[in-house]
Amino acid sequence: MSSLATEPAGTAVRGRRRWLALPVILVGTFMTILDFFIVNVAIPSAQAELRATDAQIQFVVAGYGMAYASGLITGGRLGDLYGRRRVFAIGLAGFTVASALCGLATGPVMLLAARVLQGVAAALMFPQVLSVITVTYTGDDRPRAFAGYGAALGLATVGGQVLGGLLIAADVLGLGWRACFLVNLPVGVVTLLLLRLVPESRSETARTLDLTGVVLVVPALLLLLVPLVEGRQEGWPGWTFASLAASAAMFALFAVQQVRLSRAGGAPLVEPSLFRSRSFTAGLATVLAVYGGMASFMLVIALYVQDGLGRSPLGAGLVFLPMGVAFFATSANAARFTRLLGRRTLTAGALLVVAGEGCLALVTRNAGAEVDLPLYEALMAVAGAGIGMVGAPLLSQALSGVGPGDAGSASGVLSTVQQMAGALGVALIGIVFFGVLGGAGGDAASPQAYGRAFAASLVCLGALAAAAAVLTVPDRWWGGPASSAGHVGSR
Repeated sequence: MSSLATEPAGTAVRGRRRWLALPVILVGTFMTILDFFIVNVAIPSAQAELRATDAQIQFVVAGYGMAYASGLITGGRLGDLYGRRRVFAIGLAGFTVASALCGLATGPVMLLAARVLQGVAAALMFPQVLSVITVTYTGDDRPRAFAGYGAALGLATVGGQVLGGLLIAADVLGLGWRACFLVNLPVGVVTLLLLRLVPESRSETARTLDLTGVVLVVPALLLLLVPLVEGRQEGWPGWTFASLAASAAMFALFAVQQVRLSRAGGAPLVEPSLFRSRSFTAGLATVLAVYGGMASFMLVIALYVQDGLGRSPLGAGLVFLPMGVAFFATSANAARFTRLLGRRTLTAGALLVVAGEGCLALVTRNAGAEVDLPLYEALMAVAGAGIGMVGAPLLSQALSGVGPGDAGSASGVLSTVQQMAGALGVALIGIVFFGVLGGAGGDAASPQAYGRAFAASLVCLGALAAAAAVLTVPDRWWGGPASSAGHVGSR
């Protein structure tokens, strides 16, 4: 059991307080994911005002993601060591300050530096959310808590597009694009004041931070992420493949070091015994398929609607609304689906994604500018409903076999795989989308060309969703009965 700072273990997580704590920590999920998407709407105005080059503005987007993804494993373990609420508070305070610096940026270099600081702070904050849920909620309460997590994730993903468009269109106090960052300030301050509602917890087995592991895993992740993020736009030069090879070597060294440290009785950054849990390893494989598809799905939708159909940022954001509403509805009710279907919820959700994306491909391939928008939005809602059915239960089941002492480490690994999946999915689907678009020659800017590129991407995304459906077949991968609703995915 984890030791709780304010009350004896097993009592602090009872009663009304634990449900008051949930919305407080979910702010960390919402803010972290929101800033992935809201910046896409703010970028054109920021680039014009700050006179930033294309390379500088690209790193404003990528710098946040890479700093965030490379620090998640370390951030999760720091929570195990020093207290999950404490590390969450440090991350939230840093994120709020960094958001203020972004909103006050006087030039592209300041904006880039502030975005990297945002990413580092998010890496401290985000894994604590999964950790607190894992150690605070048990039995039938855990799927309910993860349903809230999934709803926050969906609201932030879609809300980033809509909120960013609204803030820029409203030009609040003449702030323009800066409001997209400054909106985090009141939210961050209020959440810091409410953190006392969150019970403190830490691992009783993790004793010191594995600095050697940190030195190995952070460069390994950066060597992987940089070519995935930058490779396509740079034309996949030789350094991208050299970086990927170096990343594989660094990950191999990291794995060997972690196993040796664990056998010697030390406290590794990632406990190797985690990977003996069938639910955890099956969950990681499924996360690669699901989140790789989700991130790239959002990308190609934005490209198709804004560049292909010529919608404004606000208009494009509003196109996401039916999908967001469906995502929210199914993720918020994920606990009910899990009680009814058990682990088959994941398979059903993945099949809904396959159906939605497959039909979208048929509708958009030859439609050009005359696409049936109500039908398009309805099919997006089908796909969104499927993603919502998969997202929250998947994370709950993947972490269900993890003990409280390793909750931070496991959450950091799971969150890192989510981000790696997103970067990998965007890189691979980007190759397909822009490859088809480039093959259109002089017709590349037409709605017809964008429709064909979008449809080709959807075929690949449908294949990823089908792979997720296969991976979520209960008895084959996860072990145990398919109908185990409250304790799905146990070892």
